Amino acid sequence: MKIWRGLGVVLALWPVLAWAAGQGSPFLGVWHWNKADSKTPPGEPPPAAMDLVFERADALHVRWTVTLTDATGRKTADTYDVPANGEFYPIDADTSAAFTLGSDSLKAVFRGPGGETDTMTCRLANAGARLVCTGEIASPDGNKADYVDVYDRG
Repeated sequence: MKIWRGLGVVLALWPVLAWAAGQGSPFLGVWHWNKADSKTPPGEPPPAAMDLVFERADALHVRWTVTLTDATGRKTADTYDVPANGEFYPIDADTSAAFTLGSDSLKAVFRGPGGETDTMTCRLANAGARLVCTGEIASPDGNKADYVDVYDRG
């Protein structure tokens, strides 16, 4: 589920982006993963880098690109365009995700092919210069691992 955590942060932002689009969305643009301030789940190697670029955020869709750099320097980039309606949607052949927006936060829940879930809540911090996402990955057997992903505006 390590890839889903990165994708999860991106996917989790769509409801906030849709709400904020009419207000000059603070989420649009580039976000860089802050390795020093983030905490990966035990046993999961952190990426060397992760960048999020939000291109569109309105009431109908949010479009973004996630670029991951692994420890060997290999980059992979994926672009997504997700309906903004709060229902579960497949994000690939095996995983679906749903999002909700609270008054000051957003929540994303991902369901994997083996019954694992990744639940996260993201909030803007430092006057919109930082995005902090706290989450929990849970396996069907009840094992859980917490994480924190911190992104700085780029």
